[in-house]
Amino acid sequence: MTSTENPPQADQTEAKKPFHLRGNYAPVFDEVTAHDLEVVGSLPPELNGHYVRNGANPKSGWSPHWFAGDGMIHGLRLSGGNAEWYRNRWVQTRALNEPDAKMIGDDGTVDRTIGVSNTHIVRHADKLLALVESSFPCELSTELDTIGVHDFGGELDTAMTAHPKICPITGEMHFFGYGFFEPYLTYHRVDASGQLVQSEAIDVPGPTMIHDFSITETQVIFMDLPVVFDLDLAMKGGMPYRWDDDYGARVGVMERGAVNTQPTWFDVDPCYVFHPMNSFDATNDRGEREVVIDTARYPELWKQGSTNFNNDAELYRWTLNLDTGAVAEAGLDDRQIEFPRVAEHLVGLPNRYGYADSSFQEQNAIVKYDLETGEAAEHRFGNDRIPGEAVFVPAEGGVNEDDGWLLTIVYDKTRDSSDFVVLDASDMSADAVATVALPQRVPFGFHGSWLDD
Repeated sequence: MTSTENPPQADQTEAKKPFHLRGNYAPVFDEVTAHDLEVVGSLPPELNGHYVRNGANPKSGWSPHWFAGDGMIHGLRLSGGNAEWYRNRWVQTRALNEPDAKMIGDDGTVDRTIGVSNTHIVRHADKLLALVESSFPCELSTELDTIGVHDFGGELDTAMTAHPKICPITGEMHFFGYGFFEPYLTYHRVDASGQLVQSEAIDVPGPTMIHDFSITETQVIFMDLPVVFDLDLAMKGGMPYRWDDDYGARVGVMERGAVNTQPTWFDVDPCYVFHPMNSFDATNDRGEREVVIDTARYPELWKQGSTNFNNDAELYRWTLNLDTGAVAEAGLDDRQIEFPRVAEHLVGLPNRYGYADSSFQEQNAIVKYDLETGEAAEHRFGNDRIPGEAVFVPAEGGVNEDDGWLLTIVYDKTRDSSDFVVLDASDMSADAVATVALPQRVPFGFHGSWLDD
């Protein structure tokens, strides 16, 4: 389904629209370019590159679900302490430009070149890829012009997750694809030069919504959780997934690079996870091998329908013992969070600090977790300023893991507009290091990246 389908009642009043079409969730309709933006404070001079963020922005003004809108990238170019430009551009997908095109044909064939590319934007092997989990990636330039569909030279034959993991040691990109038909889950590995070098079908009982996954230095980790595909829902339009009490919940661990193998599965308490924070290998005091996985965990999801977001994810840890099969589960914090991140150079490696958005309560905060001490620090924006996902960028010459900057886009209710904000990750109580007023409102979106020069 594309985001250009007409609403059941085209003249809906604002109050009757679904939440994802109201307020700062509502789309913007202009592609804007602005140069030499005013900076309040001082942008760190070593921030030379591009900040880019993706999100759903239905061009028609209507979509059946928050996750279904056309992809729009918002980007800033920073250099030498200056905000050189801001621009926003729709990803020029086939779903945007061919609204009658169908991903699933009448004969059951699947066309992965059709998709909205609205969830994440990442760079690997000098290619900037806009991603959505239903389809192939779409390549963009750093000026946000669309280059076209990228299928790894024709080697990719499944969808690609919007959350690939790039190993900071090898430079490899690990990802997976899931779908409605067997194989329901496939793992892929791309070498540092951008060549797809491995694809492995993973056995799971049925089609589920697998939004994200994890890696460690030695393992890949899959979450097979009870939000399942429902054909009846698919026929009605909208999000074709629902909670299933009978499906069960488990986490699979598989050695990276292993060929013709399957994960070892660990049963966990029923839950759903959109986004893990990080995972890493560990050894306990008995010398047994473990995998530690920190996530933003929902006790359940979409029991009352896929438009019902409970906003009750909390930071949670699974510790999986690879030698004994034992599972330890523990909540790490009781505040509501989403969009957890770590420093990119620590993905899959032990990390002390993690960051998350906690904008579901009045404080509207970015939270910094110290996973060694169990402490958490917040940068609060106040009732009228709502941040999104925070991306960590290490400071030049930094010594400590938290020496660096947090980049986020903040919506200001009083102005009905948005700012780009830089925080000092080592001091969450400090005022913003820099604030750049953007030339238009940026709707609440999903994920972004810092592209260092």
